[in-house]
Amino acid sequence: MSDFASLGLAAPILKALVHEEYVAPTPIQAQAIPHVMAGRDVQGIAQTGTGKTAAFALPILHRLLANPKPAPRRGARVLVLSPTRELASQIADSFRTYGRQTGLRTALMYGGVPKSKQAKAVGQGIDILVATPGRLMDHMQDGAIQLNGVEILVLDEADHMLDLGFIVPIRKIVQSIPPARQTLFFSATMPKEIATLAGQMLRNPVQVSVNPVATTAERVEQKVIFVETSRKRALLANILRNAQMSRVLVFTRTKHGADRVTQHLEAMGQPAAAIHGDKSQPQRERALAAFKAGRISVLVATDIAARGIDVDGVTHVVNFDLPNVPEAYVHRIGRTARAGHTGVAISFCDSSERPHLRGIEKLIRTRLQVEEPDLRAA
Repeated sequence: MSDFASLGLAAPILKALVHEEYVAPTPIQAQAIPHVMAGRDVQGIAQTGTGKTAAFALPILHRLLANPKPAPRRGARVLVLSPTRELASQIADSFRTYGRQTGLRTALMYGGVPKSKQAKAVGQGIDILVATPGRLMDHMQDGAIQLNGVEILVLDEADHMLDLGFIVPIRKIVQSIPPARQTLFFSATMPKEIATLAGQMLRNPVQVSVNPVATTAERVEQKVIFVETSRKRALLANILRNAQMSRVLVFTRTKHGADRVTQHLEAMGQPAAAIHGDKSQPQRERALAAFKAGRISVLVATDIAARGIDVDGVTHVVNFDLPNVPEAYVHRIGRTARAGHTGVAISFCDSSERPHLRGIEKLIRTRLQVEEPDLRAA
């Protein structure tokens, strides 16, 4: 498909796409949209940055417009499950952006904020509900929402939900949804547990995929610097002096580590903010907004942000700590080189992290380019 109009999307959706200056569908969109519009179950394998959200949001909006009816009270016609607050918020924003001319309404449910406003938003019924599993379960237990009116179920980033321990809640949620539904299942990787879950949830699904599983972005230049942990913060401060590092995501393994790195950078005169699970939702939103707006050039995050942050123009990803799980490396560096741009991923590796490095290189089938550390004034 050469353009969105050829996909047969409804006119209000096409108008929104023109407003956003979206012209041609990405490969995952071209593959998935016709099948979703036709009502088929879809199992998609796609990494972040491939346009996956629009691949399900656009045809879902089209289907709702084609079959207009009131949303069920204390319920929703469409349920999208997302692993993190940030990703849920971005998905909801996408539905609102693409559906701005449709009159369809979208609501959010995630933790870290009061439940009362969320319950009120779905009280009269909502067309599209985007939720994290834990908070949705809370509302279900409170009786604030019922799922017996859900027509379309979307699981996004299913493998990340597995990592976060959400598989049991997901199974309980799915049991409350009518079996006569359309199910869309997206995951960047397909470990055995996820493949089993997909097999249980989907009916005769269409398989769509882009990029081989667990490959890294082709446009990312990947480097590793061998440095002991005690010198990592000084090394980070030094490399951030490079003017080309204008928008940088730094990943740490722990929340405490993220805070310590942020404090060190600020003490060195480098504006930075941290985002992780111990931060309140307003704190996380402020940090992300400052990063998007360019008020800070460095955002320090734990893996909660590896898939949930969709920020244009990230020039560099720095793995301050190598992840324990090799697949997490793929998702981290996928924050750069998005939308056709190039990017750089720099990984710090101390002696204890050598096994993690070997696991990463085995997964991506590539040896990372070794770079000497710049430890001036360290």
